Amino acid sequence: MLDKKIKELFGEKNNLTVVIILGAAGLLLVLISSLLPSGDKSTIKKEKIIPDSDIAGYCLETQERLEDFLESIDGAGKVRVYLTLSSNEQYIYAKEEKQSHADNRTDQEEKYVLIGGGSDKTALIETVRMPEIAGAVVACTGCDSAIVRERIYRAVSSALGISSGKIYVTKLQ
Repeated sequence: MLDKKIKELFGEKNNLTVVIILGAAGLLLVLISSLLPSGDKSTIKKEKIIPDSDIAGYCLETQERLEDFLESIDGAGKVRVYLTLSSNEQYIYAKEEKQSHADNRTDQEEKYVLIGGGSDKTALIETVRMPEIAGAVVACTGCDSAIVRERIYRAVSSALGISSGKIYVTKLQ
């Protein structure tokens, strides 16, 4: 039925022209639909997004634990902590070492321990090192006092194993 209508409009000789026009119209519709906004903007939820990665979880947990601890310091008041990390987590792979002694020399060979079979072989992970903390910013309501500020510097430095030069303490609004 559609075929007959098309033949009436364009005639039998122009079938190729009809196919080209219809194809171009379809591509134009796809292009237009990709430019239009999708969904209703009123349904977008504004939520705090927390990444699922282990690194983000490690950083957030450390921040929360440090905040709880620092709030217990006499005079600190309300505390917020922001930590920066120096790198990503590091994987330490299991190695197999071989030493051979011959003719007054020692040859040493290291190979990674592989697990799996066929093309699915992967190196065996021995340990995973969490990233190192590079710096900390601490905001608290009680840091007007030099004594409280010094206690916070020392506590953060000891807890995180970083120098006080990598710590900044400021007043919390």
